[in-house]
Amino acid sequence: MSYKIIFTMFLLFSLTSCSSLPEKKLRISATTWVGYTPLFYANAKGWLRQHNIKLLNVSSLAENMYIYKAKNSDAYVGTQYEYNLLHQENRSLRPIMMFDRSYGGDMILSNVSIETLQNTAQEIDTYLEVDSINSTILKDFIKIYSIKEENINYINKDQSQIDLLKVSKKPTIIVTYVPYNITLQKSGFKEIASTKDGLDIFVVDAMFTTAEIFSKHKNQFIELKKIVDISIEALKNDPKEFYETIKPYMLNMDYNEFEASLHDIIWINKDITPGMKERMNQAGLQTRDLI
Repeated sequence: MSYKIIFTMFLLFSLTSCSSLPEKKLRISATTWVGYTPLFYANAKGWLRQHNIKLLNVSSLAENMYIYKAKNSDAYVGTQYEYNLLHQENRSLRPIMMFDRSYGGDMILSNVSIETLQNTAQEIDTYLEVDSINSTILKDFIKIYSIKEENINYINKDQSQIDLLKVSKKPTIIVTYVPYNITLQKSGFKEIASTKDGLDIFVVDAMFTTAEIFSKHKNQFIELKKIVDISIEALKNDPKEFYETIKPYMLNMDYNEFEASLHDIIWINKDITPGMKERMNQAGLQTRDLI
C-alpha cells in the first residue's frame, strides 16, 4: 500500500470520527492569503462542515476585522496588527492557533526604483489597506529608506481594488501580499522590498478569538487545530492535489505561482522555537493560550 493511500485513509479516519455536530455553528473569517490555504483546503474537502464550522472568505484584512467587530464571525485569522487594534477594545481577545510567518509574502511594489522614490519631488501615490499590517510595513519601508513622508499620498483601498491598478508615469508605491502581487507584477510593477529582503518587520499570522468564545467552542477549536495540521501535511506531501483543491479561492494563480508562493512563508503551526515565541511576545502576541 502506497504512502499516499495510507495518508488518505488516515485523513478519512481522523476527520470522520466525530459522532454528531455541535449545537452551535462556529464562524471563522479569513482573507485570501497563502498562509490561510489550509482552511480553504479543509473547507473544500468538507472537513469543516463535519464539525459545524463555517468559513467566511473576505477580500481584505480590514474587512476581516470589521466583520469580527460586527460579531458576524466568532474568530478570525490575521496578523499581530489587527490583533493589537482589537485587543485594545476587548482584553479577552487572544491568539489560539498559529499559521505562518511571512518570509517575503508581504511586500512593497513600485513602478520606479527606491532611489527615485528617495529623490523625487513629486507626490507618491501610495496604495494600501490603511487599517491593516500594510500600514506598519509602509512605515518600516519609509524609515529604512528615508522616503520623505510628506511626499506620500495615502490611498486606502482593499487588495481586490489595488489588484486592478495599471502602471502610470507618476511614482507609485503599493503595499500588498501574495497572491495579489502576481497580477500587479504582470502589469509591470516591480518588487522593491519584502519581509524576506529589505524590511525589518516581523509578521506572523494566527487565529484569534475571546476566552468566552473559545470556552463555548473548545472542542471545535481543538478539532480545527488537528484539521489545519493535517491540511498542511497534505500540502507538503502532495502540493499539486492541494493546489487543485483550493484553486477556486486563489485569484487565477497557476500551480507554478502557487508553488513559488510557498517559499514566501514559514509554517509555524507546530514546534514553535523559544526564539520565535520571544519575537511573538515582543510583537504583542502572548503564546500561553495556543492550542
